[in-house]
Amino acid sequence: MTDGPRSGLYAVSTALLAMSRHLEVRDVLKTIVASARELLDAQYAALGVPDDHGGFAQFVVDGVSDEQWKAIGPLPRQHGILAAMLHKDAPERLADVREDPRFEGWPSAHPDMSDFLGLPIRDGDETLGALFLANKNCPKPEGGCGFTEEDEELLGILAQHAAIALTNARLYERSRELTIAEERTRLAHELHDAVSQKLFSLRLTAQAAAKLIDRDPVRAKGELQQVAALAAEAADELRAAVTELRPAALDEDGLVATLRTHIQVLDRAHAPQVTFRCEGVRALPASQEEALLRVAQEALHNALRHSGAARVDVVLEKRGQGAVLRITDDGQGFEPRETRRAGRHLGLVSMRDRASGVGGRLTVESAPGKGTTIEMEVPGG
Repeated sequence: MTDGPRSGLYAVSTALLAMSRHLEVRDVLKTIVASARELLDAQYAALGVPDDHGGFAQFVVDGVSDEQWKAIGPLPRQHGILAAMLHKDAPERLADVREDPRFEGWPSAHPDMSDFLGLPIRDGDETLGALFLANKNCPKPEGGCGFTEEDEELLGILAQHAAIALTNARLYERSRELTIAEERTRLAHELHDAVSQKLFSLRLTAQAAAKLIDRDPVRAKGELQQVAALAAEAADELRAAVTELRPAALDEDGLVATLRTHIQVLDRAHAPQVTFRCEGVRALPASQEEALLRVAQEALHNALRHSGAARVDVVLEKRGQGAVLRITDDGQGFEPRETRRAGRHLGLVSMRDRASGVGGRLTVESAPGKGTTIEMEVPGG
């Protein structure tokens, strides 16, 4: 097997590159499992991330169809051979997992498995998960396991880098949570200002009506009608605050619905008119939707706070397999080559980084007195 180490090294390199392309934990888990199964030529692979209650917070499989997975039932508990993988450092290689004393059976819809290779994914003393492979696609030695010592070594290398990829993904998601919290705090201030203005106007109008009630009942009636209108507007602003300041719903609602809600709130909270139009865009990869949303939020913040625009239009439309986001304002504009002097340098750098980080690109068109258009394109899945 003279080509084994070279081909094995190439396969590991390919697997590591695949893992490094993803930032979301779920995507990293799926890539690790698929890479391990392909790398070791196994029929089945799985990766379990433990929770603190004797079960698994996440359990990802490869080689099992969606229909089979649904038929298997709830996620497994941490028992038997699965628990052993979470509480030991060394890999476990078995000729037939069903013959092991720790084997405790599996659901009736579970595929039949024999030879087995598993090991924990660890970061220092912390066990991040356990990786399992079953049914090596090769002739089995009599009474022996299809998985070899070389397979153990390759899987060990993969597990070390999987720990790094998982740790990075967790840090990314934590950073994203902090970014969302900061955005919600900023929106809270904006909405507070808008509601405060409405309530201040309502109070002044009510005071005027009270003074007019005796000497000019007709005018007082008009002022009271205005009080009712202002109260209704204030109620709308408060409903907007409740809607927008709930936990971010990008994962549940998708990019289009999240953007629409965000823009509706900004339109109510700011003097400029803010519009949104979507054409033909369906679900995109999670990382691309996240990047599009953050770029839209940054561009809208700049337009509403710094451009002096009377109108800001946001368009999201299909382009090939991907999508393009366009934010256009009719504000004062700026000279893109002098962004540092215009006070937008860091924002544009951040937006460009987000675009390139998901394989997209960002362009900026602006000129003094001509408004600004920021466009971001992503490739899709």
